[in-house]
Amino acid sequence: MKLLKYDINRYPVKQMVALPLALLIVALLFLGGNTLMTGMPVDPGIDFAGGVAVTIPATGDSAEEIQAYFADYPLKSIGEGVSGGFYLVFENMPDEQFLGLSTLIDERYAETKIDQIGETFGKTLQKQALWALLFSFAGMAVVVFIVFKSFVPSVAVVLSALSDIAITAAVMDVAGISLSLGTTAALLMLIGYSVDSDILMTSKVLKRKGRFDEKMEGAFRTGITMTSTTLAAVFMMFVVSWIGQIDVIRDISIVLLIGLVIDLMNTWLLNAGILKWYVGGERK
Repeated sequence: MKLLKYDINRYPVKQMVALPLALLIVALLFLGGNTLMTGMPVDPGIDFAGGVAVTIPATGDSAEEIQAYFADYPLKSIGEGVSGGFYLVFENMPDEQFLGLSTLIDERYAETKIDQIGETFGKTLQKQALWALLFSFAGMAVVVFIVFKSFVPSVAVVLSALSDIAITAAVMDVAGISLSLGTTAALLMLIGYSVDSDILMTSKVLKRKGRFDEKMEGAFRTGITMTSTTLAAVFMMFVVSWIGQIDVIRDISIVLLIGLVIDLMNTWLLNAGILKWYVGGERK
């Protein structure tokens, strides 16, 4: 149990919250800059931007050969498909160019699956996904304020959840993970998980009797066990999806792994630091 020891008194509040707040500010500036330049905080995938997805079965061609074959078309990315095939994503193109692409595919690759998502439909999904994130976050904030009925602890929980989503989204963009329906679902799951871990800690600290540091250590043991179990499960999901080449599940698991690690920092440094300041202020 020594590995699970958590000493809230080891560092002052300013040192505890400095790193999470600095990363949050950088993430917000990064996402804001992306929004001003591209209209989206994170690079949108084909679900939101529209385009053409082509699934090519294994034919013996290399990625370089396929890229050269489609050199006249706006090929955005080439990924591994099922059973040694490839998954190609093309940007939006006029109908005439799309017909030419379809003909070119039929000439060389049989049994190829072609999916086209219009730009208008993609933007509609884009708006719906952003509204879903905003409504989920706003609903979470309202519930938190109702539960605790105290301004500072409620703000600490909401700020921690905001930091989880913002930093995870920034890391996604840097890592080249596009915003899709799957990764949006992962971000929604992170909101719920972040609130769960933060409410667990805050409830144990504010609603139980005893010394503050002892309550924090008990909450840490429970929280770190819960998060470690979740991390292990999500990691196995990533391994299975990577071996099975299930791109959607793989992207969801990667986003969850990033978000869970960030949540550890925000819960036990940012939220815990604010609570330490709040409880210390009450004792004076």
